[in-house]
Amino acid sequence: MLAHHPTTLTAAVDAVAAGATPLAGGTDLMVEVNAGAARPTEVVGLRRVEELREWSGARIGAGVTWRRIEREGPRALAQAARTVGSPQIRNAATIGGNVATASPAGDGHPFLAAVDASIELASPSGTRLVGWHEFFTGVKRTSRRADELVVAVVLPEVLPARQEFAKVGVRNAMVISTVCAVVTRGEDGATTVALGSVAPTPIRAWGAEEMISSVARPGPQDLAEFARLVSEEVRPITDHRSTEEYRRHASGVLARRLLERCLG
Repeated sequence: MLAHHPTTLTAAVDAVAAGATPLAGGTDLMVEVNAGAARPTEVVGLRRVEELREWSGARIGAGVTWRRIEREGPRALAQAARTVGSPQIRNAATIGGNVATASPAGDGHPFLAAVDASIELASPSGTRLVGWHEFFTGVKRTSRRADELVVAVVLPEVLPARQEFAKVGVRNAMVISTVCAVVTRGEDGATTVALGSVAPTPIRAWGAEEMISSVARPGPQDLAEFARLVSEEVRPITDHRSTEEYRRHASGVLARRLLERCLG
């Protein structure tokens, strides 16, 4: 296997454009290699590219690790970071790798959807920003072109005042999500709810958002209706981790609990 070890972003992008497979923390790629699902003939190591580890305001470099996000990230994203694998994995795994892999169960994805984040992509011809809803296109599929590298996640300059993340899994730690969710609520009552593991891509429960955003002080009946709408809007499947019925129920329960935290 041919390996490149660039120290500049330009060199890294050129290597990807020439056909090399990006390798940062390796926590996703090496699983596929060991399982025989991936056999890259050429890789480009990204750990020496300082530009990818830069974090300036709302722009989080793709090489920023989950361990750093756990310590320094916005509330709900930091909460999600604490659930990513083990401490050893969080020390290596990066937000760029998580985004590029595009697993439906990616714990960081609901936060990006909830705050309307964008993905910054670079190629030899320049850079472009792609909204999360256009970037994630299917199960482990994105709109990233073959000559592009994920270089950053770009958040809005102002984030909602209240934000909460939680996930449901078959055990309490080191678990792939059965359902994961983020709920945010602004001072004006504007509410977002985004979920993962319940559709091929992260999704927003738009109907539930519209309903609850119009209620200044939600009561028990409002919360129950919010949970019902979330359960109706998700598109889960039955697989080896859970059933469609349980995922649908858990989505509503989880969203309601997160909203209650925001309101509290």
